[in-house]
Amino acid sequence: MHCCKLILTLFFPLLAVGCQAQSQPLPKSEKLSPEKVAAIAERIDARYPKLSDDLRRQMLSTVVRSLDEMVFIEGGEFEMGDFGAPCDFDQTNMGTWPYGYEPDELCPITGKFDDDYLHQVRLSSYYLSSYQVSHGDFDLFRTSQGLTLFDAEYRDREDLKDMFRKDNPAPAKTWQESKNYCLWLGDLSGYPVDLPTEAQWEFAARNRGQYVQYPTDTGSLDYGRNIPRDEQTDVLPLGQFAPSPLGLYDMAGNATDWVNDWYAPDYYRYSPAENPQGPETGVKKIRRGSNISELNWQSANTVRRWADEPVQNGHFLGNSFRCAIQVDQPL
Repeated sequence: MHCCKLILTLFFPLLAVGCQAQSQPLPKSEKLSPEKVAAIAERIDARYPKLSDDLRRQMLSTVVRSLDEMVFIEGGEFEMGDFGAPCDFDQTNMGTWPYGYEPDELCPITGKFDDDYLHQVRLSSYYLSSYQVSHGDFDLFRTSQGLTLFDAEYRDREDLKDMFRKDNPAPAKTWQESKNYCLWLGDLSGYPVDLPTEAQWEFAARNRGQYVQYPTDTGSLDYGRNIPRDEQTDVLPLGQFAPSPLGLYDMAGNATDWVNDWYAPDYYRYSPAENPQGPETGVKKIRRGSNISELNWQSANTVRRWADEPVQNGHFLGNSFRCAIQVDQPL
């Protein structure tokens, strides 16, 4: 009898947690069925039974919203790399490639970024987040992992409050914590979420591989409407400007994106055509896009790639990331 009471005593709190979780109103989703949302809620409760109800509700809302904000990118084939632009191009009115020139008459879009070797790439379909991960969501992730909030000692300063807005792009200090966030989102959602590959990022930035120089709604720069003005030097909240034709925000001009690939300067020369993943090993990781401190006409293009140390010295504004779902069918 005492044994049965003990079993019931141990079991009842678990039962109560389960009943409580099921009784909470679930967030509505544009992409997921109520059953899938409920499964995510159960997974969060199972992974984090010691977290407060409020934190678990925040996590559920974050996961569902993050999946809803994913854009399905239908796969295809494209010529990856620096395809060239007129030597005297008009950044505000780019027109259609090759802009009335023969391709061999065009000048490189970039210099010294190991992107000149054009090569054919075929990609399966995938999802890419329409937004970079927000500062607030990144804080929630760190809290769920028992990590302290970075730069906590500066967050109450009035002169620094704009640096810590919840809707700023998440300032990741390391490539690994960017990847860990995406994997965390995948674990909770039940979908294969990860950082996008470099090829996936460029394919999406170029509107499924078109010869588009700038990842804006028009392919040109309309300062203050589809990209920050060059005199703007502070990182802006997410989604302040017009999205690309695919519905992607801030692919350049505000903060850069880590991608999954290791870096090798000659990788474009031996890259496989089918769903390239980057070199197997390396020392540096690749960033794509541009940040608020750069001149847009030079840096906010769709082809520039560069290597960076995977561990930075701090959580710098302008260093961010977005996640992808590695599935080739709609959710």
